[in-house]
Amino acid sequence: MCPHSLPKDPTMNEIKSFDGDTAPLPMPMDGTNMPAAGANELPHSVEAEQQLLGAILTNNDVFDRIAMTINSTHFYDPVHARIFEVAAARISKNALASPVTLKAFMEDDAGLKELGGPSYLVKLAGASISSFAVRDYAQMIYDLAIRRELISLGNSIADKARRVDVASEPTEQIVEAEQSLYMLAEQGQSESGFKSFLKAVTEAVNVTNEAYQRGGGMAGISTGLADLDKQLGGLHPSDLLILAGRPSMGKTSLATNIAFNVAKAYKRGKKSDGTEGAVDGGVVGFFSLEMSAEQLAGRILAEASEISSHKIRQGDMTEGEFRRFVQAAKDLEACPLFIDDTPAIPISQLAARARRLKRTHGLDLLVIDYLQLCRGMSDNRVNEIAEISMGMKAIAKELNIPVVALSQLSRQVESRDDKRPQLSDLRESGSIEQDADVVMFVFREEYYKEREKPGDHELDKMEEWKQAMERLHAKAEVIVGKQRHGPIGTVELSFEAQFTRFGNLAKAWQQEPEGY
Repeated sequence: MCPHSLPKDPTMNEIKSFDGDTAPLPMPMDGTNMPAAGANELPHSVEAEQQLLGAILTNNDVFDRIAMTINSTHFYDPVHARIFEVAAARISKNALASPVTLKAFMEDDAGLKELGGPSYLVKLAGASISSFAVRDYAQMIYDLAIRRELISLGNSIADKARRVDVASEPTEQIVEAEQSLYMLAEQGQSESGFKSFLKAVTEAVNVTNEAYQRGGGMAGISTGLADLDKQLGGLHPSDLLILAGRPSMGKTSLATNIAFNVAKAYKRGKKSDGTEGAVDGGVVGFFSLEMSAEQLAGRILAEASEISSHKIRQGDMTEGEFRRFVQAAKDLEACPLFIDDTPAIPISQLAARARRLKRTHGLDLLVIDYLQLCRGMSDNRVNEIAEISMGMKAIAKELNIPVVALSQLSRQVESRDDKRPQLSDLRESGSIEQDADVVMFVFREEYYKEREKPGDHELDKMEEWKQAMERLHAKAEVIVGKQRHGPIGTVELSFEAQFTRFGNLAKAWQQEPEGY
């Protein structure tokens, strides 16, 4: 049987074509032309395409139900693709798409002439038995198109791998292949595009319900720092959070603490929407572009074991401390914290590795230390930073996770009397501030005050300095300079330099009275 032939259904009447000839009404067919083993024919279903086109030409209203699923490129038969294109163009202009109206646009189409000319359009309309199955036919056409794309992509990967080219490294080919596969997987997502207000409101209520169930104040992932959670409402999916500071302020330490707290609290179970995933904490990916994985692990172990990071580096520990260190390492073995310490990684490769981690182990939080050490494609540094910040925001939205990216600040902070950082201090590009949902600054006044120590002969100044140092000792500030969905303000934290650990700062009313 010719792939375009439409078999006669004895239960249906014949209809007249434009030329007055009779055309048989087809039976609905669900056969799929899948290639036999070793055959070169690509998977397709001409019958499904005929049924779908017939339904559209019979009732234009069904087009809206499948427009988000498929387009003309998903059709195997090029004639069917052109029929769909013309019909879609007319329907989008609120014009009728029927065999009669399409005849004027496709009368000279060579491919259509081979199938019998405009009478083929009449046969398609007659082939449509019911419009209730259009979504199933559309999904079938889409699935088969994806299979063909996969075959094409596989052939392309194989061809590139066969060509030994100095300019095309195998690692680059792997990244390219991953990106192509992910883009293919993201095609045809029916959830994209407009959402009804009812659906948007329902999702907003679900988020608020999660916050209410947790006791209020937080809808996102907890950072493990109560006052910071209260200010931010937790770390929210699809948000890009910039954590900036001058060197030695402790931004890497804070990012490490947050990553460790989230990974340590990880619990898997059934979420409120019925899917499996993290119900507390999460799987964390950490791109450490400045420090090695071993150095970062050392910092985490210093915090967990409460042994000075300097002692850990030097190996200068008592037997009791070493036992505590080893026990902390054992306790953290199952912690879902994954570290990538590849230096100067391109933003495209960073995105590909994040996708791979989400696919293989899951991913609930991504931390990048730090933004300026990533690479973009542009030769202009300002444009390159803009490309990197936009890329990080795109990762947050694409993977639906919070991304915490660290950033350096310009030296102009040091020239001011008040060393507290501002949004204008973000280095090299205003796009960082623009793309970020939250911008936070780490500030430790103790660091600057320590360098203002007066001479021993200046007794009055020395006394003032000592009092100031006592007041500022072991304290840090996180200044929220921008928050798209909440208030700005300052959060005070404790900072234990020897353990590189930030913590919740006890308020005066929370401290126990003397004698207890």
